[in-house]
Amino acid sequence: MDENLRKATRTGKVNELYRVIQSNGNVLRHFDEVEFIETPLHIAAEEGCIEFAMEMMNLKPSFARKLNHQGLSPLHIAVRKGHKEMALRFLEIDKHLVRVRGKKGKTPLHYLCKVGNQLGLLDPFLEASPDCIQDVTTENRTALHIAIQNNRLDVLQLLIRTLKRKDYYWEVVNRKDKDGNTALHIAAIHNQPKVLKLLLNCKADKHATNQVGLTALGVAQQHNNRENIAILKDCFIPVASNFKRKLEKQVVKYVTKASLLIFQNMDNISADDRNALLVILGLLLTATYQATLSPPGGVWQGLLQTATYQATLSPPGGVWQGENTSRSKGSYDATVPGKSVMDQMDFLSSYIQNYDVFLLTFFLTLALRKTFPYGFRTALKILLAFLAVCFDESISVIAAHPFNISNY
Repeated sequence: MDENLRKATRTGKVNELYRVIQSNGNVLRHFDEVEFIETPLHIAAEEGCIEFAMEMMNLKPSFARKLNHQGLSPLHIAVRKGHKEMALRFLEIDKHLVRVRGKKGKTPLHYLCKVGNQLGLLDPFLEASPDCIQDVTTENRTALHIAIQNNRLDVLQLLIRTLKRKDYYWEVVNRKDKDGNTALHIAAIHNQPKVLKLLLNCKADKHATNQVGLTALGVAQQHNNRENIAILKDCFIPVASNFKRKLEKQVVKYVTKASLLIFQNMDNISADDRNALLVILGLLLTATYQATLSPPGGVWQGLLQTATYQATLSPPGGVWQGENTSRSKGSYDATVPGKSVMDQMDFLSSYIQNYDVFLLTFFLTLALRKTFPYGFRTALKILLAFLAVCFDESISVIAAHPFNISNY
């Protein structure tokens, strides 16, 4: 690096930077040509020279993603040195800097989970790029692994709070590192009962085994961590819950496959196509809901309709009763106001088709809401949930009687 440039960078004097540029217009060019190099932005981040760093970001935005010889980006350095304002200014310019992978695949979030949240940077990091919580190191460790390994309970609590809003919550909580250890295993190894209880309350998989076949309980027993052993034994009932656990895993497996098949290209949909799909899905939801409220043939309205129905069933002269009148097809009271007039099997057939369309449309609508603001997304999810409950209740009310096909 040019010595005059280095001096200007360390003192943070922007005017000196431009004097260097005036004398050599290509002074910053060669930094882009080298893959791993210490740029003036790295030095400014280390020295805490915010004004100089912002000027350098303005001139050479590419420097923000450059790694030095230690495999660190300028944001990594700002976090490590405790320069909060510097880190926040970096995020204002490029929020995706949180996910720059440095040495051993560690992102600035991973560094923050290691050093702790004394500067209060964790919330801004997670708000800037919420999905950064999915990033793993080259050892396949998540931010949760790192926080627990460094006994950062406050960091873990914030990470869990963010994760609970995500569809991939269970996957991240139970992610295994290179040794097959989940976050629960790490907590058991390091004798952290508070962390252990937090993870268990978050549905961490206590049955998961690492590469040597040990569960979290097995690890706690191996390290003779008595408090951890007691906590895990209270909730660890392998014989009673083994079948249920296997069933849950199979359900998760097939639901995940189905989701990938349906939603694999969902993130690549353009804004216009997304809006058009939402309109179509809204119409489908409306149509299936209305079809449920108004089944073919309608519903019984009251006394007048009951009278005409009874007259039809009892024509002058009556009907042949036979030997099995007690097993007549219309043995239920289908003349209750608000009940469907359809035959039971016809109603069941219509119900299944409507329900399939409604459910698929429902989940597609939920998938398309990912680009919406979090608050709006949450409100829409609640409204759709109420709609689904009303849909189910409407069917149970309109159905003339329970779907018991054993009479046929």
